[in-house]
Amino acid sequence: MKILVTGGAGYIGSFMVKRLLDDGYEVVVLDSMERGYVEALDPRATFVKGTTLDKVFLQLVFAEHSFDAVFHFAAYISVAESVDRPGLYFANNVFGTLNLLEQMVKHKVSRIIFSSTAAVYGNPQQIPIPEDHPKVPENPYGESKLMVEHILSWFQRSHNIRYVAFRYFNASGAALDGSMGERHEPETHIIPNAIKALLNKKTFTLYGNDYDTPDHTCVRDYIHVLDLVEAHIVGLNKILQVEGGHTYNVGTGKGFSNKEIIDMIEEVAGEQLVIEQAPRRPGDADELTADPTRIKNDLGFVPSYSDLKTIISSAWKWHSQRHP
Repeated sequence: MKILVTGGAGYIGSFMVKRLLDDGYEVVVLDSMERGYVEALDPRATFVKGTTLDKVFLQLVFAEHSFDAVFHFAAYISVAESVDRPGLYFANNVFGTLNLLEQMVKHKVSRIIFSSTAAVYGNPQQIPIPEDHPKVPENPYGESKLMVEHILSWFQRSHNIRYVAFRYFNASGAALDGSMGERHEPETHIIPNAIKALLNKKTFTLYGNDYDTPDHTCVRDYIHVLDLVEAHIVGLNKILQVEGGHTYNVGTGKGFSNKEIIDMIEEVAGEQLVIEQAPRRPGDADELTADPTRIKNDLGFVPSYSDLKTIISSAWKWHSQRHP
């Protein structure tokens, strides 16, 4: 089988490419390299440089290759940037996906795995969050992903596109041997930022200590990137066997507070962080944890690597090995 992976030079996309190649799939990586990294490209895959916003380019890619499925990771992901530049997010995340779907229909490619986000829910009305929770995004990033979910639903009805939309909670961690890991510019996630602050002997800024949680720092659900790509494999198997559209939370159902994250980083590193307290960021919810019941019951998916120590230890190995 031949799989197209958009955004395959990014964090999650590169892990997905490796897993697909290891499993014997033929893989074509499509990435603009605007936010991807050459080092993340797997030499076993065919690489084509370009953007989903370029309809002529997409037409040529689909004309040259006969794909059995598409894994779509090519999106902008910064909440803060989306608030500052909403047009950028709606253009890339929505129009880029629409262009991709139109080529899939034209070339009779009927299966897609889509990277969605828990940001579609907005501030939760219940914890843990089930898939049927109201969708009230608080930022253009979450809104753009929700728009794509609606578009997928209509393409499923009109063109029989089979899809799985995975609503990620907090993707985290690295390869267990430290050979691959998380890298964003700019980096906004607490685990890599805290680790880099420790490695660079810098002060780490902790946002908010007034949350309605046991230790007053916000609580989030973290899923190891290796578990995340495993979910995509079982999702692909689902749409290889049955028609329709399917939406799943990808999380553990257990949240960890920012303080627990920092404590584990200090335990793994054997060093103490210097912490500067700052006010909480606007719109940050007290707690965001997934209800993973549907993905467990429907796909039989249970995370294997998403305990906090494995997440932090693998991330520490990745960042410390790259540190000069």
